[in-house]
Amino acid sequence: MTLHPFPPKLPHLSRRSFLGLGAAATGAVLLSACGAAETATPTTVTPRDGGRLRAVFAGGGAQEVLDPHKTNLYADVARANALYDKLVEYGDDLGPVPRLATDWSPNADATTWTVELRSAVFHDGRPVRAADVLYSYQRILEPTNALRPRASLEVIDIARSRQINDHTIEFVCKRPCGDLANVLAAFGAYIIPDGTTDFSRPIGSGPFTFASFEPGRSFVAQRFTDYWNGAPHIEELEILTAPDETARINALLGGQVEYADDLGVTSARTYQTDSRMQILRSPRSSMSGFAMKVDRPPFDNLDLRRAMFALVDREELVGTVLGGTGVVGNDLFGKDTEYYASDLPQRSLDLDEAKALIRKAGVQNTTIELQTTGSTNGFVEAANIFAEQAGRAGLNIEVKVGEGSTFWTRTLDEGVLSSFRSGAMPIETHLAQRMLSNSSKNYTQWRRPEFDALFAVASETTDDEVRARAYRDMQTQLYTEGGLLVWGFSDGLHGLAPNVAGMAPNAPSNTLGYARFDKVWLS
Repeated sequence: MTLHPFPPKLPHLSRRSFLGLGAAATGAVLLSACGAAETATPTTVTPRDGGRLRAVFAGGGAQEVLDPHKTNLYADVARANALYDKLVEYGDDLGPVPRLATDWSPNADATTWTVELRSAVFHDGRPVRAADVLYSYQRILEPTNALRPRASLEVIDIARSRQINDHTIEFVCKRPCGDLANVLAAFGAYIIPDGTTDFSRPIGSGPFTFASFEPGRSFVAQRFTDYWNGAPHIEELEILTAPDETARINALLGGQVEYADDLGVTSARTYQTDSRMQILRSPRSSMSGFAMKVDRPPFDNLDLRRAMFALVDREELVGTVLGGTGVVGNDLFGKDTEYYASDLPQRSLDLDEAKALIRKAGVQNTTIELQTTGSTNGFVEAANIFAEQAGRAGLNIEVKVGEGSTFWTRTLDEGVLSSFRSGAMPIETHLAQRMLSNSSKNYTQWRRPEFDALFAVASETTDDEVRARAYRDMQTQLYTEGGLLVWGFSDGLHGLAPNVAGMAPNAPSNTLGYARFDKVWLS
């Protein structure tokens, strides 16, 4: 993440009372304009130990849990990063970074991998062992649990995998696996102690130990002095949740938190010169789009899907919703990352083509419900703009704003069109989690045997040219027939109190440096 100045300041947002932070906040917060805020943390400052850092994220309400294998929202990620570790994590470039694993190596045909563990301990003093890793993955891979990382880990034959000793694991794969590191870094693939079933007082090997948790309100953790990567500087971490962006901003400006996640472009511009806030930018953190379900009317009609691709004005959406922090998308995930099909023609607005395709599909003046939520920054604004654009082509889109805590669960299987957003991850992970016939988060309900077969080729080979060609062919299918309309990519924007230092630079969301506070200190 990079501290970044913004264009000239816009008029202030409306000032609203700060809600939803539980005991950390009561009543309204008054705002006032101040002098210029710092835009960078001096690198010569000596870290200071002690204090409580309070961070606020968009939350999931009373349904929030501390089970790390059920992470979904950024607040879940922040809590999981505090309590747990993975074997491997994604770095700033989405390449693998060793965490609990220090080394991984395949046999000749990449059907068996040997993974070495570092010396680390859980919060109760037990060492992290191979048995804990095998138990964690077995739990994730159990079909009845329906846990998020399962689709990424399913290449592992957990029944045949074994521990060689306490610090060495032999993972047997169901088929050749050309890149196990990407599998081990899967979103939500955290390691828990062998036999864990109760997460009311969770134990992990992460930098903080559990203190308290009120779902939808507050999570408190304390410094773990025996953390393998060095004890955190701060004594306590409190993660709070707020109903919307304005509440998060008000909390930061009012001194009730030191970190506010996921700010909008307008807010970041508005407060760029306010001495109570630093603006932190996470490069290319989010993909923004709309998910059309291709298995049901009206989007089982390919002509209508192509009409949607043609009627969207991506420049208008990016300019209005993302401002100067975004670039247009081309209906594919992972712009500028490895294997991205950058040679496919960039789509642009073509109303004549859209109208002709709508007529061909026989859906003139059809009303389509677009599900969205106000709990994710920019969703409602983008949905309303998109509805206006569709109207220009003769299609009526009715925007329905739903409850944030149930939005992602509800729109996974229900409805036909929904707002969609994703944090950064490798293209292969996106495909595994969302685009295969057995993917657990298949929001477009895209299921094609020939597509699955190409993914098998890409994931099994150790030949990078073969892998790149397979991913290119898969993206061509999604580009021409898929149901994911990707209109833009944006940097993540976050607010910091002036006394916060040590945040990781250049860390997109879902990577090692995002939503982690073990290297942060309060000056």
